[in-house]
Amino acid sequence: MTTGLDFHTPIQLVPGVGAPRAAMFERLGLRKAIDLLFHFPRSYQEVSECKSILELQEGLLATVVGLVVDIDSRFGFDGRSSVGVLLAVEGGGYVRCTWYNQPFRREAYALGQRLLARGVVKSTGVAYQMRHPEITPLDPEEPTPAARPRPIYPLTEGLTQRVLSNAIEAAMPLAANIEEAIPLEVRQNAAALLKTQSDALLPIQDALQQIHMPVDMLQANEARLRFIFQEFFVLQLALAKQRYVYQQQRPAPSIQASALVDARIVKRFPFVLTEDQRKVIEEVKADMKRTVPMNRLLQGDVGTGKTAVAQYAMLSAVANEYQAVLMAPTEILARQHARKLKEQLAGSRVEIALLVHSMPAPDKRELLQRIAIGTVDIVVGTQALLGDQVEFSKLGIVVIDEQHRFGVEQRAALRTSRTAPHYLVMTATPIPRTLALTLFGDLDVSTLKQRPPGQSAVQTYVLEPKTIDRWWNFVRQQVQAGRQAYVVAPRVESDEEKDIRGAIQWWEELNAGPLAGLRVELIHGRLDSEQKQSVLERFNHGSVDVLVASTVIEVGIDVPNASVMTIADADRLGLAQLHQLRGRVGRGKHPGFVGLIPTSNSSGAETPALSTAVDPQEKIQWLEQFAKIQDGFELAEIDLRRRGPGEIIGTKQTGLPEFRIADICKDEAVLVIARNLAGQLIAADPELKATEHSRLLRQVVAKHGKLMPIGDVG
Repeated sequence: MTTGLDFHTPIQLVPGVGAPRAAMFERLGLRKAIDLLFHFPRSYQEVSECKSILELQEGLLATVVGLVVDIDSRFGFDGRSSVGVLLAVEGGGYVRCTWYNQPFRREAYALGQRLLARGVVKSTGVAYQMRHPEITPLDPEEPTPAARPRPIYPLTEGLTQRVLSNAIEAAMPLAANIEEAIPLEVRQNAAALLKTQSDALLPIQDALQQIHMPVDMLQANEARLRFIFQEFFVLQLALAKQRYVYQQQRPAPSIQASALVDARIVKRFPFVLTEDQRKVIEEVKADMKRTVPMNRLLQGDVGTGKTAVAQYAMLSAVANEYQAVLMAPTEILARQHARKLKEQLAGSRVEIALLVHSMPAPDKRELLQRIAIGTVDIVVGTQALLGDQVEFSKLGIVVIDEQHRFGVEQRAALRTSRTAPHYLVMTATPIPRTLALTLFGDLDVSTLKQRPPGQSAVQTYVLEPKTIDRWWNFVRQQVQAGRQAYVVAPRVESDEEKDIRGAIQWWEELNAGPLAGLRVELIHGRLDSEQKQSVLERFNHGSVDVLVASTVIEVGIDVPNASVMTIADADRLGLAQLHQLRGRVGRGKHPGFVGLIPTSNSSGAETPALSTAVDPQEKIQWLEQFAKIQDGFELAEIDLRRRGPGEIIGTKQTGLPEFRIADICKDEAVLVIARNLAGQLIAADPELKATEHSRLLRQVVAKHGKLMPIGDVG
């Protein structure tokens, strides 16, 4: 049946595919015969042994084989229809298979056809019935299938499990020609660490056979484990290899913070450092003292003081006569960083400059010259820092704020000098452990969880239609007491089809309604830089009472007098994003309050509930769970399981790899072991030059050649 097939045989030439179906296979990424072997099942259906009518039990899953002896259609007064197929079960007796509101079923089967039906048995008192059973057509002389797990594959429109399974079966003999890439020693070590029943993870040929044609679920799970480990292991090799190569290529400056320098820097902080901050600062000092470039991710919950750690690192560099860079994802945040640094370092000899795209050309040219000759100590900016014209005299450290908002190539652009700067990247979006290991490989990670003393939890409420008017009265009272408020909408403009109001419409309605008479202004991403900066400065100086905004304020905006926030259509945002927004209030001496308006409530009691595929009550439950949890790391883990990694971090920007079978939410133990074994292998053979590693190297380059820089935070 497989005569003439090789790895590169076009998919349409595989038996059972043909030209008409080729396009459907290609939509699944299956273009060559070899691709079929690595199109893994998403799950398995445990097929029970075929039973006779005497063995059937009410309420239990069962499998029967029989001939179609009758097909009928019925219609109820309520408009519902049903199709019934009566099977004469082999061995005697009858089972009626019934489908509701699926009229196409009548044409799908024929009298005298032999079918395998699998479903939950119901008894009508007169006969047995299966509602919406799974059906597998069988040839008249085809042996009854053995009771073994049946692979369930990802499909596309028009393609059936049977057609896809037959194509994979036709390609299975190719598995014998696939060479093993993972050395036996690695597979043995992995098996020992994973505490499997075998001495080693399955070899590739056996794993392919067992993942597609398992005799039982034990075989299927053994095969899955082999491929889950392989996906993680190859990625971790790429990350570890890239990190090793970078560290060996160029030395970093040794930057030391003496006791005198430490005392001078700490004296500049208008607060006492927390124990967490001191611990992380010691980690950063140890890194910067070495001539190997620091690659450290600093993640912290909202309000834990990451910027203080970054400031310490930058001032350490300046004290050693090196320049420092602080790169922010938005001009708003860059300007805020520059303003705060200048305030805290007022009266010092540290020269701070802001470099952003909106600068007038003459000012930018003059600043670039000063940076190049070294008269600027700390440069704060946005992606303007990545321009070809930006040259540093003596760059010692780069701090990147909200690192996942910069693409891989952007983060690497500053690394063009003969020496490599140290890198400290910060994120206020807590990254779940598995996601950090996947994105950053062997990256050093520091975590801040401790909040400064006196900082109280922000009170969070899920607003119902009957409480919204009271909430707006509360917002007005807060403003009258001297506080300021945010109103956040996920969209800039309304979406009438989805019944969502945008920030512009909220601004108009609040000005004319609940907040009339207050100084209400609007900010969103479509305004130019000068307009946004002007609004933020007025809000920061207290000239604006209420700021209606899109999620442009999510990252880092710091106005200590802001005490209350209203988030419209809150159920349309992830928990991690909601937590970031919540972190914008309660940053000063005044307690913070957040009101969450679900989509169905955002227009008040008279607005009909949004019709979506997700149960509105489930959305409310998510928001109520968020309201109770203040820990950003716990929320990040929940969000990862709920929405997936790409939604949390942004797949396109981070280069988060796609896995065929591995799941970073479910397979953390395998990921950790793969990371450790990859690190050991790269330590022993950094270039993977050994003969036994040649096939591994090919896989690393083929799968992650473009992604390898993601393991290097710069």
